[in-house]
Amino acid sequence: MLYLVRHAKAGDRNEWTGEDWLRPLSRRGQMQALDLLDVFRDVHIDRLISSWYVRCAETLVPLAGERRIAIEIAEPLAEESSLEDALALVRKHAHHDAVFCSHGDVIPMLLEHFASRGLDLGPAPQCAKGSIWVIEFHATGEPLRARYLPPPEGT
Repeated sequence: MLYLVRHAKAGDRNEWTGEDWLRPLSRRGQMQALDLLDVFRDVHIDRLISSWYVRCAETLVPLAGERRIAIEIAEPLAEESSLEDALALVRKHAHHDAVFCSHGDVIPMLLEHFASRGLDLGPAPQCAKGSIWVIEFHATGEPLRARYLPPPEGT
């Protein structure tokens, strides 16, 4: 299984005065990151792979700490990455139980590509901050099933 996590809520982009990649999670985002512990409680995870943006890595920190799995940084998960680079990373990990943390442009781009190849995403696919897309792959590497997990209630 591949788990595509959209980073948790971060501080307001318009109010942040530093480099955008340094923008951290908000307090609400920190709570969303902690909620991932419950979401993944009974899920086997081999790898945690994140965009290099602080808010993405911070989203996975509680899970990394609890599982004692290092967060790997991958350029293809960063904002404005190309479809080709993101797909190459997906193909590399399609048969591992990997959690990817990325952005609101990369995840929808991947989902649109999968949908164009016949993957059913439902009538109105979403990608809210803190949400997860669970993608199961066929032995051939093609996406087989997808399921959307909205951010937990109360976050």
